[in-house]
Amino acid sequence: MPASSSFETALAQVLKHEGGFVWHPQDPGGATNFGITVQTLSRARGQPASAEDVHRLTMGEASSIYRRFYWDVLCADELPRGVDLALFDFAVNSGPRQAVMMLQRVLGVEADGLVGPITLEAVRRADAVDTIRRLTRRRLGFLSRLAIWPVFGRGWRRRVLHVEREAILLASSFTPQHGISNMIDTKAILASRTIWANLIGLVAVILGLFGFEASALSAGAFQEALVQFIAAGSFIASTVFRILATKQITN
Repeated sequence: MPASSSFETALAQVLKHEGGFVWHPQDPGGATNFGITVQTLSRARGQPASAEDVHRLTMGEASSIYRRFYWDVLCADELPRGVDLALFDFAVNSGPRQAVMMLQRVLGVEADGLVGPITLEAVRRADAVDTIRRLTRRRLGFLSRLAIWPVFGRGWRRRVLHVEREAILLASSFTPQHGISNMIDTKAILASRTIWANLIGLVAVILGLFGFEASALSAGAFQEALVQFIAAGSFIASTVFRILATKQITN
């Protein structure tokens, strides 16, 4: 999938939780709109912004800010699908440096808060779903230690777990499943009575040509044997595809 589509997918998930203009008295970020604070907007524009400026913030400018200050900083275009969403949402919620350091601790590399070649190599070699789950646990642990957890904790937990589910779905859908898909399609085709009648008839004719008695040929037994054969072949094929895909990612 193109990188732009990855960003748009991740941003759509983030905005489900950030929403529109909010100014909660106990939120240290102050006024926010689409999750963008006064401080972040000021940095993006290169001049002081006000709460009213945040209120008038457009979706287009917010998207540009998310791309520039979060997605690109994380080198998210180079991250595995699913991991990009999990890290992106973490960064939006708690800052890119904190999010990256947590990811690096999960991966067992130096936690300097910067996504470089070592971090990218480690994340590509790791299992994406396992990385997402471990990052989620660390993220919840970090948030639960904040002083404002009693105020925002329930909402944060709901958000983090929702993002984890979406990220795992992305990671799972990106994993090659050629063998499994082919097996399902083939079994659907072989469920046709007409196809089986034709296959049995063809086998009977072939066996007859070689002098074998085929009148007692059992369609049920033949079908079961063939399905088992196809299932075994599909399992082998899916395993080979997974190994090849892993080599492509790590090379």
